Amino acid sequence: MKVPSLPPVSRFTWGPLVLVLMLVLGEPARALASPLVVEAALDRDVVAPLLEAFQANHPDIDLDFRDRSTLEVDDLVVQGDPAPDVVISSAMPWQMARVNEGYALPLDSPQSRNWPAWAKWRDEVFGFTFEPIVMAYRLDLTKHMMPPRTHADLHTLLTTQHDLLQQKVTTYSPLTSGIGYTLFQQDARYSLRFWDLVAGMGRVDAQLEDNTRAMLEGISEGRYWLGYNLLGSYAMVWAQDHPEVIVQLPQDYSLVMMRMAFVHRAAPNPDAAKVFVNFLLSREGQRVLAGQTPLFSVLPGIIGPYTAQRLRDQVGERIYPIPLNASLLAFVDPQRRSAFLARWRREFRRELRLDD
Repeated sequence: MKVPSLPPVSRFTWGPLVLVLMLVLGEPARALASPLVVEAALDRDVVAPLLEAFQANHPDIDLDFRDRSTLEVDDLVVQGDPAPDVVISSAMPWQMARVNEGYALPLDSPQSRNWPAWAKWRDEVFGFTFEPIVMAYRLDLTKHMMPPRTHADLHTLLTTQHDLLQQKVTTYSPLTSGIGYTLFQQDARYSLRFWDLVAGMGRVDAQLEDNTRAMLEGISEGRYWLGYNLLGSYAMVWAQDHPEVIVQLPQDYSLVMMRMAFVHRAAPNPDAAKVFVNFLLSREGQRVLAGQTPLFSVLPGIIGPYTAQRLRDQVGERIYPIPLNASLLAFVDPQRRSAFLARWRREFRRELRLDD
């Protein structure tokens, strides 16, 4: 008697078969799931307490947190294959643009519904930190000059102490850093003398960096004496272990930026991604931010040394948060960006190549 041959097992039948075998053998089904991938322009060392708290609350979710530059994160929103599950960045205009293009999955949860209206957009993207922008200087700068407390003080030093400050000042490059470009755009909005400040930095041949860590390392090593427009969260953590670095919150006006987070519409793990973002917006997650990180919490009523309300109490009316609304889209308009950078290079008086 001829025994009929069995059809080949296709690749589509292996998944259920393996799952059944794993259940029979007692293996957890979640071993088959891919990790929750968070692509973030956010230093792991700074956000570590929040990640640890999330994993303690959700041990069933395998978290893969990847720290990258703002422009790398933005590229992965479009080109990631597979797409990231959650996207976090401080480059607020780029985040808003991607959400406006349809890359975000809306959240419908108690956390998203109760989130402050000024810190979210269409329940799709959420600002979950409240980070001041600061100046920082090397302690021994005081041997040579009075450290700046305001933007006007900084301009005065760049004008009167330009010989001493040659190549000793550092700031973001607006050409290669999304957050750097955003901060300079906001400075131009609030300061009538912004372009004079840019010219002053060019006069001392200010050194341009892509991230705050590089600026802080340069100050600690003595290559730089003074840094402008650093992320306060990173600078405060750095100064705790590097007493030679002094952090100064500008006294005339202080910009504040928010890390913006959204669930990618093509997230391989959308349910886990929603759990993660909801944790960022939860009272527990915000308490960790307020008590264990200098990222500053947003949610009202949270108690701790790092809260938006406490920062407002300290700085008062001089605090200028970058608005999380559709106005951010104008900053990534190609013509506006090109015109702004052309003038920035002209005022800076250096031949810099715009690398788009």
